[in-house]
Amino acid sequence: MTQENVLEALKNVTYPGFTKDIVTFGFVKDITVDGTTVGLTIDITSSAEEVKKELTDAATAALKTAGFADIKINITAPAAPSQLSNTMSGKNIAPHVKNFVMVSSGKGGVGKSTTAVNLAVAMAMQGKKVGLLDADIYGPNVPRMMGVYGVKPEIAGNKVHPLKAYGVEIMSMGSLMDEGKALIWRGSMIMKAIEQFLRDILWSELDVLVIDMPPGTGDAQLSLAQAVPITAGITVTTPQEVSLDDSRRSLNMFEKLHIPTAGIIENMSGFICPSCDTESDIFGMRTTEVVAKEFDTEVLACIPIEPAIRIGGDTGMPITYHKPDSETAKRYQSAATKVLAFIDKVNAEGGADNASVQPTTPPGVSACSTGGAAAAEPAKAAPAKTEGESCGTGCGCH
Repeated sequence: MTQENVLEALKNVTYPGFTKDIVTFGFVKDITVDGTTVGLTIDITSSAEEVKKELTDAATAALKTAGFADIKINITAPAAPSQLSNTMSGKNIAPHVKNFVMVSSGKGGVGKSTTAVNLAVAMAMQGKKVGLLDADIYGPNVPRMMGVYGVKPEIAGNKVHPLKAYGVEIMSMGSLMDEGKALIWRGSMIMKAIEQFLRDILWSELDVLVIDMPPGTGDAQLSLAQAVPITAGITVTTPQEVSLDDSRRSLNMFEKLHIPTAGIIENMSGFICPSCDTESDIFGMRTTEVVAKEFDTEVLACIPIEPAIRIGGDTGMPITYHKPDSETAKRYQSAATKVLAFIDKVNAEGGADNASVQPTTPPGVSACSTGGAAAAEPAKAAPAKTEGESCGTGCGCH
């Protein structure tokens, strides 16, 4: 009996909720073999007790079939986080979802969708029930990145079942519209679409719904913040100063919408050579630390430029799942762990709250119009608006 016999036997043990085995994931470590006695460690990313038991039973059965008699399996896993639901106040049109994570950016082209995809997959690999909502209406790339491009969701009455891949529930406008079709929509239509994605999709009882937002700080962000209480906001940026300027606007948006800021993902931070694994500085590295300090938050991860990320996105094979031992996958896993810990902290302190960003004008009345202000407060004259001050109607303008 050899270590090769052990690994070959354990290739029959798939990780719960996935199609890959624990050997391919790289979870099997510290194998010792003495005759028909074997000892090993399975180092997993989930803290769920049912995952530990299922793996122990399956691995034991596989090793017995291979001829081992005395089997000692040690499961190592992260500490179980406290499972607290939001004690939210304000409006929530999707109460069956425990936590909402907004992945945003001040500008396009910084890798926001790639980040949202890999964070969602990493959270699922850590034992969470995760959904991924592609709210980037004009650029819905998530279906291709998650390997469900061209797959149409099942319709149930006036509701839609989400697609599923890599242990994640998925919905995107790209899964509903015809290939290559352009959406020429006004802001009000986008706002309505986002609400329908939350209300009319048959999401499970999710621990986390990761939401890939359109770039910028406009109608979509305000509409989402008013529809559901966002537990954590994440800003994605690249290291260049022109990107950091826009990231500051995104972080400032979180403050104005009272969204707890989990941190910043610095994307395209250095380049990892596929031949020698050397990491080189191209666009700058760790330049976001200054911005993080300005907004009293942290850099969750510095994600390098690595060819496998691009390949994974184009082929629907996220690097976090398909190359779990890569440096990039490890950084996404670390970022996901930090975000989950931040979510637990927000919930322990009372939960997310969007009551203060609700509109205060009657339905169908523009909050920025003179008539809207009069309808909202008929007995008062609107005070003069100073530079940088909101109109006071709750519309979010400044």
